[in-house]
Amino acid sequence: MSTAQTYAYSRPSGLTGDLLGLSTSGGTTEAGPQAHPHFFSGLLTQAAPAAAGLLALADVAQARYHQPRPTAMRDPVVTCNGDRLRMESFSACCGVYARLDVLEGALDGEVVARGTTNVDVNGPLREALARVGGSDPLHLAVGADELAVTTLDGAVVEKKVPLPQRWLRGFAEVQVIASGFDLRAELGRNEAVRFLRGLPRQPNLVLWAAPAGRSLRTASRAVPGAVCLAGPHRLATLLPLLRFARALRVYGPPVATGSAPVASAWELELPGMRYVLTLSPEVYRGFSGEGAVLDALATDEAADDADLVGALLAFEPRVEPDLLAERSGLPIDRVRAALTQLGTSGRVGYDTAEAAHFHRELPYDPDQVAAMNPRLRAARALVDEGAVRFTEPGLAVVTSDGRPRQVRFDGDRVSCTCPWWADHRGSRGPCKHALAATLARRAGQETRSSSATEAGV
Repeated sequence: MSTAQTYAYSRPSGLTGDLLGLSTSGGTTEAGPQAHPHFFSGLLTQAAPAAAGLLALADVAQARYHQPRPTAMRDPVVTCNGDRLRMESFSACCGVYARLDVLEGALDGEVVARGTTNVDVNGPLREALARVGGSDPLHLAVGADELAVTTLDGAVVEKKVPLPQRWLRGFAEVQVIASGFDLRAELGRNEAVRFLRGLPRQPNLVLWAAPAGRSLRTASRAVPGAVCLAGPHRLATLLPLLRFARALRVYGPPVATGSAPVASAWELELPGMRYVLTLSPEVYRGFSGEGAVLDALATDEAADDADLVGALLAFEPRVEPDLLAERSGLPIDRVRAALTQLGTSGRVGYDTAEAAHFHRELPYDPDQVAAMNPRLRAARALVDEGAVRFTEPGLAVVTSDGRPRQVRFDGDRVSCTCPWWADHRGSRGPCKHALAATLARRAGQETRSSSATEAGV
């Protein structure tokens, strides 16, 4: 299912002389919603790697890695966090998330406002960015200023682009998944170049990369400490950036020998900036179906806490849970749960390099994200229908389509007898039966059902 997103720009983005003017469309600032927010005006001191990084983001936004075919351009999301600009895009197939962080060392100018918006990336701009080279800085305007208005073409631009709901859900899912990553390997420039250029290009290949001296060695099976590399061709947008690279860092979750494929993040350190690609566990598998957000969406307490914590965010580059706990009066564990809840609607992202959340507001009506999860909708319907019955503490029978499924709770673990659980074992989030039982348990139905069973009712 898709919705139409209309980008309305007061003028096209362009590169004229030494001015890179990025036009904005809709968004949110500290002062509230803005039609054409103006975030930054000043020098981009590392012009060539920034131009290459922006091109790489645009390439990801147009890519459909599992079934290559032309697709409509989706303009990058840009957040000004004060000391940095974060530019994000998602592949059309939902399996690759890309972000370029232009850090304080590459910016020299005035931060006009903090917030999030879309920026126009058009064909002529891409051609101009591809010609940027040398060491001369560029003047950068994110949003209109006097220089941009007088220099660039003033024609109004509108783009109408289909935004699949699964693409929007991917933005919410990827930050929840990435928050479980740890740094697994760091390669210097020469080792990074050799490793990345030596990777095979088969589209459906799943490799595992494990530290080996100063580099990585690849294998077909998981071993402890390895990072999954599903579809090495999906790292192709790193290759044009290698001439600027200083290091390659690789992140992933803990794995055991023989583990199933998992997501991973691949980060190039560039002069004054970072470019990171987060890959889904398999090429055909988009982040939108991973189900990592479902547990967070299935709790009323976290939702209430998220309203409080969300009101305290101010587009910080690094969200500090301890400070939020002090300001909100909530315990630290509830603050962390609230941040996960905020992530499910796209209001925070996660930076693996700093192991911290950052505040942004997706310009895609993120309040709809929770309603876009079909498993959660189905689970709530099962609860409303009275399809959940606890036969004893920790054991529920959930009847769906006339078939009873047993859901068992064992501490923090939950299992189900349905085919979905048999296939995925929780690796793609809980099934609808487990979600329904969790919702019913949190509503106190476990105690009531178990008491009725003991009384012979």
